[in-house]
Amino acid sequence: MTYAPAHPDSAPSAATIPTVSGLIARQAESAPDRTALKFEGESLNYAALADMVMRTAAALHADGVREGHHIAYLGKNHPAYFVLLYAAARLGAVMVPISWRLAEPEIEYILADTGAALLFADAAMAQTAASVGLRLPFLQKIATLAGGGRAAGLADYIEQVGANHEVPPIDRPDTVFLQLYTSGTTGRPKGVMLTARNIFAMRVRCAEAGIEWDLWGDDEVALIAMPISHIGGTGYGLMALYHGASGLVVREFSPEIVLESIRDERVSKFFIVPTALQILVRHPEARTTDFSRVRHILYGASPMPLPLLKEAIEVIGAGLVQQYGMTETAGTVVALGAEDHDPEGNRRMTSAGKALPGVEIRIVDDAGEILPAGAIGEILVRSDANMHGYWHLPEATAHTVDSENWLRTGDAGYLDDDGYLFICDRVKDMVCSGGENVYPAEVEAVLYGHPSVAEAAVIGVPDAKWGEAVKAIIVPKAGRAIDEAELIAFARASLAAFKAPKSIDFVDALPRNASGKVLKKNLREPYWQGFDRRVN
Repeated sequence: MTYAPAHPDSAPSAATIPTVSGLIARQAESAPDRTALKFEGESLNYAALADMVMRTAAALHADGVREGHHIAYLGKNHPAYFVLLYAAARLGAVMVPISWRLAEPEIEYILADTGAALLFADAAMAQTAASVGLRLPFLQKIATLAGGGRAAGLADYIEQVGANHEVPPIDRPDTVFLQLYTSGTTGRPKGVMLTARNIFAMRVRCAEAGIEWDLWGDDEVALIAMPISHIGGTGYGLMALYHGASGLVVREFSPEIVLESIRDERVSKFFIVPTALQILVRHPEARTTDFSRVRHILYGASPMPLPLLKEAIEVIGAGLVQQYGMTETAGTVVALGAEDHDPEGNRRMTSAGKALPGVEIRIVDDAGEILPAGAIGEILVRSDANMHGYWHLPEATAHTVDSENWLRTGDAGYLDDDGYLFICDRVKDMVCSGGENVYPAEVEAVLYGHPSVAEAAVIGVPDAKWGEAVKAIIVPKAGRAIDEAELIAFARASLAAFKAPKSIDFVDALPRNASGKVLKKNLREPYWQGFDRRVN
């Protein structure tokens, strides 16, 4: 079955889709005094943001940044990141946000993969940036950003470079301006290349269709609390600024900050992953907080159990909207609107929702044949939001996106007769823990580096807090004893904490099929009995 909702026959034209730099210029012209970004008590209005972007672009240009070059940011959420993003785009350059949660070898790999000559780091990550920089001779400059929001932390850098001239924008709707890294099936992360068309075409479509949860008023305050190294952080920030909203940037999620922002900053919209939503609604102050100002809370990126969803509706009472997508689809392509959320629960709340305008969904079998409604197969997606491709990985790109722009999600599911998408499991072995994607091959490659490990298999197991937790199944080498805590510590030396195993089981042998492939399904089965492995 192939499903596409009613939408305009023609795709948005290049003239309809704004360039990244043109977007800020447009907002500065229409609402110069409106707050664009607020951070720890300091604000930038749209006029000041546009000026800061222009001056930062001039400084980057004076520092040698040109079209197609990469610059990187390492740190927690900060308005300086968004300024750099827009400034780099103005030059036709590509912004690469790197998660502060990654281990040094992972950070080093991403920087080496991009060949970035310029790295910006927040103060907390300055030492890590310097350490990594010693091993990367092509990295010409590391700039440490100051704190504060009014100057966006970039004033010192601009003054140091000393550029005052304006650089005309050269970005276009189909120019790659953002590269987000996802964990890789082969053990190495992949750089997902995204264009303005990928990001903004869906906004144009939703506006034309009058999608209720995507309507934005002049008084909207959007909380940007998810990590900017993810599409859920950067993408939501871009969405807020696209609509001319005020973006309230917080360094990282905490329930106290979210509740305080709702009370004191009049937050009206935000995106959150289910793990964070669970922490939020179970905070002691949640039930006494006035959520009436909050119009929509968007959630997605990991499993959302129905009991938690009903609890969230009870506590918050705001319009909850489920979103399904991935970095490769530039974020949301399927959504379950607030109208389908029932305090008592219903069958549709176990779905991911319906395709957004301009999105087609197809369910296929192993041979690529289209399956009828109700039949489970791999989910394929086609829209303008599909990525430009993986950086320097043409074979991986061709495997994921075919010549007709159908993208393989790696998720298994089905469409019902009404076009609602139900996600049942994963075709691939990826583990989704607290909204973070973890590919077993990456973790297994590290575990095999331990001198006492003969075989390793990594799976996801149920976890009440994180949805899934990473578990390793290990066959020790003959005559070798391995301590669980020591092996976990070994893994954490090379991997981000969320990727390292939370627990380890030791076995004599791994189950394999006739060709020798490890049967991950058999390993997972005992842990998932009695659970509904719905994935968002």
